[in-house]
Amino acid sequence: MVVWSYVIPVLLVLVIYVLKFVNLKTNKSKLPLGGRGWPIVGDSLRWYNAVASSNPTTFVQQQVLRYGKIFSCNIFGRMAVVSVDPAFNRFVMHNEGKLFKSSYPKSFRDLVGTNGVITAQGDQHRKLHTIASNMMRSDTLKTRFLMDIQQVLNQTFADLHHNQTILLQDVCRKLAINLMVNQLLGVSSDNEVGEMAQLFSDFVDGCLSVPINLPGFAYHTAMNARNNIIRKINKIICYTRHGDGDPGYDGGLVRRLVVEGSLPDEAIADFIINLLFAGNETTAKTMLFAIYFLTHSPVAANQLLEEHQNIRKKRHDISGEVDMLTWEDYKSMSFTQHVIDETLRLGGIAIWLMREAKEDVEYQDYIIPKGSFVVPFLSAVHQDENFYDEATTFNPCRWMDPKNQDKRNWRNSPYYSPFGGGPRLCPGAELARLQIALFLHYFIVSYRWSEVKEDRMSFFPSARLVNGFPIQLSKRA
Repeated sequence: MVVWSYVIPVLLVLVIYVLKFVNLKTNKSKLPLGGRGWPIVGDSLRWYNAVASSNPTTFVQQQVLRYGKIFSCNIFGRMAVVSVDPAFNRFVMHNEGKLFKSSYPKSFRDLVGTNGVITAQGDQHRKLHTIASNMMRSDTLKTRFLMDIQQVLNQTFADLHHNQTILLQDVCRKLAINLMVNQLLGVSSDNEVGEMAQLFSDFVDGCLSVPINLPGFAYHTAMNARNNIIRKINKIICYTRHGDGDPGYDGGLVRRLVVEGSLPDEAIADFIINLLFAGNETTAKTMLFAIYFLTHSPVAANQLLEEHQNIRKKRHDISGEVDMLTWEDYKSMSFTQHVIDETLRLGGIAIWLMREAKEDVEYQDYIIPKGSFVVPFLSAVHQDENFYDEATTFNPCRWMDPKNQDKRNWRNSPYYSPFGGGPRLCPGAELARLQIALFLHYFIVSYRWSEVKEDRMSFFPSARLVNGFPIQLSKRA
């Protein structure tokens, strides 16, 4: 009896352990297949090396060949489920707030804030998304944005000279921030725009940095930039609310939000920072990448030039002079839209999404455990030979092919999602496309250009051209 009093508990412990082990193995078998990489760092180094290169999908494509279109790996210190499967990506995006929620690194969350449309969750996100979407309706684009954008473009190009060598990346960054602060803050002076451009450059560089708030670290510099931006926004709020001091500009959207009472004062700064970040990154980098791709695609560049010269000629024939473009002119830019679509396909800023499973999620034969990091890798779908012929080649004419028309619907297509999808579909997508189209018009009818130094794309820490894309301009007659 004494012996059995020890043996039975031991046997029970062994049985429980075996059952737990079998259950664990069963659960693991329902995870997508994948490796775990190196101890501690997992696959993070290979992931970062890929996204810092000209082909950010390299690591993902290697894993797909081994494990399939949905696989697991260890990145950012967490187990992650990564997908290049269009149907699963759509499933994730359209179950935002139900089965999945947005998930970002601490540095990014700290910098963009909790009251912005990017990081907010649930009812707060829906409210902020609605406010942003209403601000950028088509009627607002026609009546408010169309002329303002052209004025900013004309001011920017007036400072560029014949035979001048420029870093186009810097010009596009300053132009995009000019466009955004003009609309959101009412800022128009060169000094203010230059200061905001520098602040936002520091801000963006810290968004995926190690969150160490000490001098010399990118996170520290970015947090200081954020605080300075917030001070400018609060100055406008204070002036609007109390007439306390003259901020030197009309207040833009900040003033409208205060007057309308759409948001409490403490939430306005985060909201504006989110719009500045999203608008500046998407617009500036797509402008830049479009010219980069066109530089190496002379046939497409000539076709684009012909479209815009015809628009200019039409404006001249109607009025006797080349005046501001109308909404009808913009809507007639069919090939321009193909160029934008192709630029976003190959050089889209949101190359992947960051989500987290809110509960155990069943999908086909998989079970994705609660808390898992879920990464729809959109760029890999955009460059999949199964969906696009010569997928890594810049070819705007592909969008003229009837078989690609359904894919081109960026609001709903699972094969083309440059602005995300579901409840988090970018509310400023139409504004970004308008800004990029007008930029292409004024740039290509005003200048010829040649590449001064060979360049390449990189997507870490943010999308960019490594050398800033130096080009020499010559004015067209």
